[in-house]
Amino acid sequence: MSLERPIAPDPYDLLPPVPSFTLISEDVRDGEPMDVEFAHLSVGGENLSPQLAWSDFPAETRGFVVTCFDPDAPTGSGFWHWVLVNVPVSVTQLPRGAGSEATAGGVAGGGAFSVRTDYGSHGYGGAAPPAGDRPHRYVFAVHALDVDRLDVSPESTPAVVGFNLAFHTLARATIRPTFAVKE
Repeated sequence: MSLERPIAPDPYDLLPPVPSFTLISEDVRDGEPMDVEFAHLSVGGENLSPQLAWSDFPAETRGFVVTCFDPDAPTGSGFWHWVLVNVPVSVTQLPRGAGSEATAGGVAGGGAFSVRTDYGSHGYGGAAPPAGDRPHRYVFAVHALDVDRLDVSPESTPAVVGFNLAFHTLARATIRPTFAVKE
């Protein structure tokens, strides 16, 4: 099987532009390889979500959605690794491991929850590109919303959340670490 294919566009380059704000992490850096602890168990990782913190979002922000998307997955549609919705405006950081299905709502507070990822489970699912493939980009994004909550449920798909984000995102902050599995 060949994994030769064009490089997928950045997903946010295809949407109407919105202002940006600051997203930082003690665990991952933009354009740099992630540590294996943030990778999926299937590739020897610990499946921990990285620590994230954000600031300088618009004053009218009423809530947040945190996502992680791999546009480089050999699927034709990318791969959703995490979609945490209805994060209260009072929450401006998530500690390492906050993406655990068991802790996400408690850590993010105020009724936040994760929708099912492309792994088929709720919560963060770490990086797991095919062995030998080029490094994949993992686009962690925090979306500042003009509403307190999106009208979605834990059984909503990431695409439904994304559709709702198109109408409620005031600004977006991103960080894009990479990950590859050696052959």
